[in-house]
Parts: sequence; structure tokens; C-alpha cells
Amino acid sequence: MLIGIVAISFSAIFIKWSAAPASIQGMYRLLFTSLLMLPFARPYSGAAFALRKKDWIMLVLSGTMLALHFLLWMGSLKYTSVASSTMIMALEPVFIMLGVYFLYKEKTAVSAILGLSIAIGGVVFIGWGDIGISADNLKGDLLSVGGTVAVAVHMLIGQKLVVRMPSYLYSLIVFLSAAGVFAIYNLFMGISFFNYPANEWGIFLLLAVVPTVFGHILFNWLLQYVSATTVSMNILGEPVGASILAYLLLGEQLTALQWAGGLLVMFGLGVYLYAGRKKTIQVADAIQNAS
Repeated sequence: MLIGIVAISFSAIFIKWSAAPASIQGMYRLLFTSLLMLPFARPYSGAAFALRKKDWIMLVLSGTMLALHFLLWMGSLKYTSVASSTMIMALEPVFIMLGVYFLYKEKTAVSAILGLSIAIGGVVFIGWGDIGISADNLKGDLLSVGGTVAVAVHMLIGQKLVVRMPSYLYSLIVFLSAAGVFAIYNLFMGISFFNYPANEWGIFLLLAVVPTVFGHILFNWLLQYVSATTVSMNILGEPVGASILAYLLLGEQLTALQWAGGLLVMFGLGVYLYAGRKKTIQVADAIQNAS
């Protein structure tokens, strides 16, 4: 989880460095990740052929939601700060917690909700100095909210699918589906596929390797052992890491409220994980005994 948090914290930095459209960044990010994964996919061919029609539909839907998430969230960084955009993204556990309650009847302990509330309060502090102060910022904020809802749906679908298929196969099919959605979107919008300088291709590759392979793939793998709510809760560490990196690499200034918010996020994260530790151990033990 710690490796994943550090990895995804670099995502916003790479996106800010790129001048390419968000849909191009997202397409090549997922395409390059899929190409890196394909050489190791042969052992999963049997599991792929065993998938039902319903599974394929859900996989494509999950990929579509992931593409929509990247399109909206990556687009938001063109209008607002890293701290503000990632702060709103940290609301993901709220949408997932509501989703698992209504769809899967999965209840959350009161102490875990307390930790979640503390962490959400922390991310509000992080983005307080930037959110909603101009029309551009407001547009970026709304795009980030839309991206948050999309990734929450993606995670909820993933939690349902990874219990019936290897997480590696799930990630590969979803990434290819999302890349295909981006390709259709770029073609329809008349966006160039190849007219980009060498440094942009380097950023596309970095987006594939760092936040996707060491971030999203790790989180998909973790869905086998912990709930989607717990995995998404760890993404609350992203605003802290991204804000610090933005300060060091982009020169975006952090206020005292934002630093205090970072501490609250980590404290709330600790409370949530401590509250859910028994359930996580029980799930892991059950999977190990079944295998």
C-alpha cells in the first residue's frame, strides 16, 4: 500500500509536465502499461477463456469508467492546483463506502467512519487555499468530482470481479478496454495520435510505469485481500505526497493549513486501517485456507 501511495503521488506531477491532451496522456499511459504486462499474460490465458459473457461486459464497463476517470481528473489538473484536485479525489472512499453499503450490504465500523471523517477533514485543509477562487479553479474542481465518481464505480466493479479471476488478468483487460475507449474518443474528436515531441513520449512512459504499474496494478491486486473501501482509503495519502512533490518540483506553495491537513490525513488513515485490521486478516486467512 505504501509503495502504491508513493507511486500514484507522481501521477499529477507527470501530467502537469505534459502539454499533450488529457485523452492522449491517458491512452498511451494505459496502452504502454498493457504492452509491459502482455509478456507475462500467458499463464492467464485459460482463465481468460473461462470468463463468461457477463464478465466481459463488466470488464469493459470497468475499463470505460477508468478511462472516464483519467479523462476528467487529468483534465482537471489543467485548471486547478495539484493539491486541490487530489484533495477532491480523496473523496473516493465516501462514494465507495456508500456504494458497498447499497450494492453489497457491506457495513463499516463506527471507528472506521471516524477515521475516514478525520482524513476527509485533512484533505479539505489541503485544498482550502485554492478551491473555488476562480472560474478555472471551479471547472477543475467539477472535473475532479466527476473523475472521483467514475473511479469509485471502477473500484466497486473490480471488487466484484477479482474474486472470480486473477487480478493480473483483470488489470490487463481493463487497461486494454480503457485504452480502446480513449482511442475511439481521440479519433472521434480528431485529436492527433502521434504528433508529439520526444519528451512527451517519455512522460507517457513514466505515467505507465510509475503510477500505473506500481500504483493501480498493486491496488487491483490488493482487492483480493482487502475491501475496495480500504484500498481507496489508502489513496487518501496521495494528496499529501502529491502536494509535497508539487512544492518541490513545480513550485506550488503550501500553506500552514495544507501542511496541517497532511498530518490529519495520515492520522485518519491510521485510525481507519487500525479499525479494519481484524477484517483484513480474516479475509486474507480465508483466501489462504481456500487455496
